[in-house]
Amino acid sequence: MSDAVLSLPPLDPEIAEFVARMRAASAKYPPRESMSVSRAREVAEIVRKSWTEGGPVMAETAEHQIPTRHGPVRIRIHYPETRRPLPAFVYIHGGGWTLFSVDTHDRLMREYAARAGVAVVGIDYSRAPEARFPQPLEETIDIVRWLNHAGPALGLDVSSLVIGGDSAGGNISVSTALVLRDAGEDLIKGMVLNYGCYDIDFLSESVVRYGGGDYLLTTHMMLWFSWQYLRAPQDAANPLASPLRARLAGLPPAFMAITELDVLYDQNIAMERALKAAGVAVEAHVYKGTVHSFLEAMSIADVSVRAIAETADWLKRLIASRTGRGA
Repeated sequence: MSDAVLSLPPLDPEIAEFVARMRAASAKYPPRESMSVSRAREVAEIVRKSWTEGGPVMAETAEHQIPTRHGPVRIRIHYPETRRPLPAFVYIHGGGWTLFSVDTHDRLMREYAARAGVAVVGIDYSRAPEARFPQPLEETIDIVRWLNHAGPALGLDVSSLVIGGDSAGGNISVSTALVLRDAGEDLIKGMVLNYGCYDIDFLSESVVRYGGGDYLLTTHMMLWFSWQYLRAPQDAANPLASPLRARLAGLPPAFMAITELDVLYDQNIAMERALKAAGVAVEAHVYKGTVHSFLEAMSIADVSVRAIAETADWLKRLIASRTGRGA
């Protein structure tokens, strides 16, 4: 009897180059889970820096300190043009609730701003383990509520406010929408969910297939991130930490960018199905040959540019349907 070899989908060639460059840059440092969290953050900023350069030039970029129940939190607003008010898109960066910042995701936010004609509000939420669940979520909720009142003075049209993010940011985005829905606050009109983590339970086929180290995000890294974020193991069962376990009916429409070669692939497909079963309008795209964080490869990968463009088109259509602005 011969041993069967499991055939995995091929990497997109340009994404393979992205993976090779990221691994080469990371190889100069010890594994992040072996470093202190503060040093891991420094290294993550260094490794990501070249991928944030270039891209659209904004008409204006402003930063503000916003009051939350946990203290002030920085936001960065990118305005792609001088016309005011502009529709607002709140973006929550990924990084396992532990790493990254509005700096690592600055180009991605500028790309969305320029392509969709929206003001993008990046939230530099407090990170774990200094700020464990649910603090980053609560800060985001407070800022969304603050924007609802103060946004017009900042040149933001919050009548069609969209929230979104990648990885941990997708998690926080859905949970923010859940809390506001349950509070009867109809503030969020759409969600952009980029390869999010929706269940802190990693017993799935995609975790085994793609978590060994060939596709950037590893199973061990996900465990390390969860260890930093959760206060106790039982937090993983909380629907606001694992929103795939929540009642999803009544959430706003969603655009989902799903990576094929990703530890989180299975739970993204599960979230797409669960949202649709709950009656939520979903436009989901599986981007073949991509890995976690592939949107950051926009400077070299056509598939990343296509995903950003398709997201921007969805944003324009959503906003036009609500405001009458041309799509």
